[in-house]
Amino acid sequence: MTTKVNDVRAVLVRGARAEAVEEGSAAIEAEHVLLALTGLSGTTTARLLAEAGLTHETTRAALDREWEQSLAVAGVAVTIAELPKATPDRARSPQIGETTKLLLKRAMATATAAGGGRIGAAHLLVGALDSKLGRIPRALDLAGVDREALRAQAHQAAIRRDH
Repeated sequence: MTTKVNDVRAVLVRGARAEAVEEGSAAIEAEHVLLALTGLSGTTTARLLAEAGLTHETTRAALDREWEQSLAVAGVAVTIAELPKATPDRARSPQIGETTKLLLKRAMATATAAGGGRIGAAHLLVGALDSKLGRIPRALDLAGVDREALRAQAHQAAIRRDH
């Protein structure tokens, strides 16, 4: 996905919504935003993610592992690869979920602390990485990502407005 990285609406409406639809989700959650950020080809944000080992495919695999492990804790043994793929409902228009609302609040706080202005992709990445609970931190931990180092790099990019 290529888009103006300074237009957060494009990331959410095009990229993250497309991820949610593809997954059959009723809501656009933070993991959909993270997946959309990996698809911003040619951007600093996508480069930072790739350097941390997070391409679209590796991020999806980490999220799948997180789901499998979360279910295993509840005593449910599931292998994502063995499940049928969700049938995307192109008529469905997923709404912004709670985890995305929280991600956006954290992204706005980062933008404000950096001197204001519009939220860009690097702000969204910082907002995703600042989450202490939920799928993103668990999946990134499973993937062996140094979240603090990636957050520091994304924060510097946000300050430079290099999204």
